[in-house]
Amino acid sequence: MSAEFLDALISVLGSSIRLAVPLLFACLAGLWSERSGVVDIGLEGKMLFAAFAAGTAASLLHSPWAGLGAGILVAIALSLVHGFAAITQRGNQIVSGVAINFLAAGMTVLLGQAWFHEGGRTPQLANTERFLSIELPGAGAFRDTALGHVYAEVISGHNILVYLAFVCVPLTAWVLFRTRFGLRLRAVGDNPHAVDTAGVSVAGLRYAAVVVCGVLCGCAGTYLAVAQSAGFIRDMTAGKGFIALAALVFSKWRPVPAMFTCLLFGFLDALASRLQGTPLPGIGVVSVQVFQALPYALTVVLLVGLIGRAVPPKASGIPYTKDR
Repeated sequence: MSAEFLDALISVLGSSIRLAVPLLFACLAGLWSERSGVVDIGLEGKMLFAAFAAGTAASLLHSPWAGLGAGILVAIALSLVHGFAAITQRGNQIVSGVAINFLAAGMTVLLGQAWFHEGGRTPQLANTERFLSIELPGAGAFRDTALGHVYAEVISGHNILVYLAFVCVPLTAWVLFRTRFGLRLRAVGDNPHAVDTAGVSVAGLRYAAVVVCGVLCGCAGTYLAVAQSAGFIRDMTAGKGFIALAALVFSKWRPVPAMFTCLLFGFLDALASRLQGTPLPGIGVVSVQVFQALPYALTVVLLVGLIGRAVPPKASGIPYTKDR
């Protein structure tokens, strides 16, 4: 293996992690919501609105933490709207999610143009207004060794939201599968009548789940606008919320498989960026659009051909009506 190929591989792996982060946040958000029985196809809209709020707050208050707080608050507000429609009003959860997606796509551009007059964008963020890369201990000292190079380029050098996303994976698994709250949450997604009979509030558990969903969507949107980019641009989520939903179904609503699925999408995205303009052996230079379509093509392939039998929580998408 040549040194040039090894450097390219390490670079792609580092980029894969960074590109997988918004998918991972959104996928875990959908997992929390759907495990409680609330289908949420509005992840895309929540991420987009959170990105706009984060970019706006970080620009006006000159703080990335203000951006993160604003992004999370806006995403929680949208989650509560979805929860009110799905849990309290027992409405159609698909319609509610679609409405959030349409609302976010239109309102973010409209507000951005009205407030900043930059074509729907928020102002360019300075470095002090963004989450910047963190160098982990020892990354510089051991960079010249083989393992040290991997450590410095793949594990170190990411911003705090990247590490937070991967911490959320074992945390989600522990809460859902090792705590009483998680047991009740999963039970309410499978058999809400049994949970209600035990004297536990079905609506309360589902509202708790959609709030956690909002927090994670807020982190995803903030990452896009304040960490990965230097401000909000229109439609910057680019379908990541829908890809996260595909990853959620492919992982069969489990946190660790969801992480690896998101990393696979991130790897394809990074590989596409790396190969753009590079001639392939026996093929030559391939159009940029072919590489850009790879993650979306994989989404279709996974859902149509490779997923196998994926069974969602039994009460998923079904409004709960208390027995009388």
